[in-house]
Amino acid sequence: MTILVLASGNRKKLAELQNLLEGRGVALRPQAELGIADAIEDGQSFVENAILKARHASTLSQLPALADDSGIEVDALLGAPGIYSARFAHQYFSGGFPQLPNISASTLLVRDDADAANNRLLLELLRDVPEERRTARFHCVIALFRFADDPMPLICQGSWEGRIVTSARGVHGFGYDPLFFVPSHGCTSAELTPGTKNTLSHRAQALQALASRWPWPSHPA
Repeated sequence: MTILVLASGNRKKLAELQNLLEGRGVALRPQAELGIADAIEDGQSFVENAILKARHASTLSQLPALADDSGIEVDALLGAPGIYSARFAHQYFSGGFPQLPNISASTLLVRDDADAANNRLLLELLRDVPEERRTARFHCVIALFRFADDPMPLICQGSWEGRIVTSARGVHGFGYDPLFFVPSHGCTSAELTPGTKNTLSHRAQALQALASRWPWPSHPA
């Protein structure tokens, strides 16, 4: 069994990746179980942030480490929230998106958890945007370090095209899944079963590319 440290504290992401890796002889261990705090994500791209997180986890654990950095890009918002997807509301109300329309924080229930606040903000910003202009895509970059100083980490990516609906639908998944409409299936990502999502998603595409390119590193369980 190969042990990979997952450079993330997101339990839903852990569960999704575990499902995607099922049957591959890989055991994911969240970095928090090893006492490793989150890396500072100060990269300017999904690639930079995935590398930062994977190197950080591998350095502190002395084990192979896997990190993904993912987010959603909305065309009508000039590509936002992009790399700030997980902290969109916080970044927006801190002045991080001066190119976007100004919305008062009082109009949103920003006391909600991060996913709810992010989704509320996205819907508010797109309130008057017609369906044909609500195109969006998820991006995912996965970085795998065999060891901390790995000079050639494996980098794979995936993208998933869709559009943003006008109200949340579905109970599966996490993040922006309730707002992301999948044209090929006529429903949101959150209305897909986890098994179906794991054949379509940006994260599934990136992980499948990774699996096809590199034999998993060996490390005694």
